[in-house]
Amino acid sequence: MNLYNTPEEARQARNASKARYDAANARHICLKFNRKTDADILSRIDTEESVQRYIKHLIREDIARNGG
Repeated sequence: MNLYNTPEEARQARNASKARYDAANARHICLKFNRKTDADILSRIDTEESVQRYIKHLIREDIARNGG
């Protein structure tokens, strides 16, 4: 039994569900880098498969090194 009449209604329901989940469980952080003064950072980030995983790894290393 299909709860939605159209694929568009199903897509809208998925998006609404994801938005509710994100509002309750996620926090978005945006970083801005200068192409000139942060070129070294951007160059390093560009080599990573997942920037998010790389940043989380660096932060967790810092926490372990300096205490929680």
